[in-house]
Amino acid sequence: MTFFPLFHNTQQLNALLIGGGNMAKRRAKSLIDAGVACDLMATKIAEDVLQLIESAGGKVTVGAYASNNVMQGYSLILALTDDRTANRTIANDAKALGLLVNVSDKPNEGNVIFGAIIDRSPLTITINNGGASPVLSSILRQQLEQFVPKAYGQLARLVGAYRPHVKQVLPNTSERSIFWHQVLQGAVAEAVFSGKHTEAESLLKKHLKELDNGLGAVKSSGEVYLIGAGPGDPDLLTLRAFRLLQKADVVLYDALVSEGVMALVPEQVERVYVGKRRANHSVPQAGINQLLVDYAKQGKRVARLKGGDPFIFGRGGEEIETLAEQYVPFQVVPGITAANGCSAYSGIPLTHRDFAQSVRFVTGQLRDGSVDLPWSELVIEGQTLVFYMGLKGLPLICEALIKHGMDKNMPIALIEKGTTQDQRVMISNLDDLPAMIKTASVLSPSLLLVGRVVNLHDKLSWFTSSRDA
Repeated sequence: MTFFPLFHNTQQLNALLIGGGNMAKRRAKSLIDAGVACDLMATKIAEDVLQLIESAGGKVTVGAYASNNVMQGYSLILALTDDRTANRTIANDAKALGLLVNVSDKPNEGNVIFGAIIDRSPLTITINNGGASPVLSSILRQQLEQFVPKAYGQLARLVGAYRPHVKQVLPNTSERSIFWHQVLQGAVAEAVFSGKHTEAESLLKKHLKELDNGLGAVKSSGEVYLIGAGPGDPDLLTLRAFRLLQKADVVLYDALVSEGVMALVPEQVERVYVGKRRANHSVPQAGINQLLVDYAKQGKRVARLKGGDPFIFGRGGEEIETLAEQYVPFQVVPGITAANGCSAYSGIPLTHRDFAQSVRFVTGQLRDGSVDLPWSELVIEGQTLVFYMGLKGLPLICEALIKHGMDKNMPIALIEKGTTQDQRVMISNLDDLPAMIKTASVLSPSLLLVGRVVNLHDKLSWFTSSRDA
C-alpha cells in the first residue's frame, strides 16, 4: 500500500489550486462541496472555474507560479498546470515546506492523491488504487454506490446523535459494540431505509430506555422480509433484496427460487425448504404462514424468498395477512415476475404497437386444481396472454382457446426455466404445441405466451443459454 487512507478535517484545510483548466474545475468543485476553502492561481483561467472559486469566497490570482512564497498560509497545494516541469517544481517546493501536495496525473510526485468518493454524509467511502487507474476507481465507485443507499447517511446522523448516551450507559467497549451491531442491523436501521425516520428514532429511544432501566441488550421482536427472487437469473435480484438476504437469520424458500439466487445467501444463515409443486407441497401453506410467525417471534430476521414477484400468483398476500393478524413486522420487496423476465430473455415483447395493445396474466391452475377460466375474455385480438403454472394444463388451455374462437394457428411460446442457463424456448401454435411437448420432456418452471408478438422471437432473440450452444 503506497497511499494510506486518512480523512482530513475540511474546516481546518485551506487549499491553493495552481492551474485554471478542467482538472482545476473538478478538484475545486470536490473540495468546495466538502467545505474546503479554495484559492486559485493560473495564467489562464476558464470562466466557469473563475465563477466557481469566487462564488465560494475564494481569491483568484492571474499569473504564473514563481516561488513558494505564495504557499504561505495554505495546508494543501494542487499542481494542476499543463506544464509537467512546473508541476514538479510546485510539488517539490510544497513538500519542502511540509505541506500536502497533489500533482495532476503524477501521483508519486506529490504526497496525497484524490480517490473516487461515495458521499453519504456524514458517511464517506473513498476508493483509490495509488493513481494507477482513476477510471477503475470510478467504475468501482459506481458499482458500490448501488449497495450503499443514501439513507445510510441519515442512519449515521441518527446514531451519532445518541452515541454519547450509549457510551455513558454502556462503558464496556464490547457491550457497546454488541448494542450498536444490533441497532444497525435491526429494526432501527430498516425503519430508516424504509423512510420511517420518526419510527426509527422512537425505536432507538425505546432501546435506550431499556438500557437505562438495566434490561440489557436490545430485544428484537423479529421481522419478515417477503422477497421476490425473480425468475431465475441472480443478476435480476433487486439491491434491496440482496441487502436483506445478507442480514437474515433464516431463509424460507420455494422450489422456484433458483440455485443462483440461493448461492447469494450467506453460509451461516439457516435455510428452510418449503417448496410447493402442483399437488405436492413439502409444507402446507398454513404451515408456512405459521413458520414465519414463529421464527419472527423468536426475534429472528426471516427472509421469505419466493420465485418471481410475491404478489403475482405467489400467495404473498396470504402470507402477510397472517403476519398482520399476529402483529409481526414485515416488508415486501418486489421481484421481476416471470412474465417480464421470460419475455425479455426470449425476445418476445409483451406489448407491441403492431401486434398487442394489452397483456393479461392468467393462472394455469385455480385453487381447486381446475382450468375453468373466462375464456371468452381471453380470445380477443391485440392481446398477449401469459399463463403461469400452465404446463400440466397446456392441452386443455390450447383446446379451450380454440373452442372459444381463437385461431388455431395463433403463435404460442413455451419458455422453460426462463432467464437461466437452462432456458429453452419452444415456438409453435395452439393446434400443434400439445403434441410437440409430449416428446420434449419439458419441466417446471415453464411459462406460456400466446399472441402475435410470439412471431418476433426469431428477430429479437438475444439470449443464448447452455442448451442453445
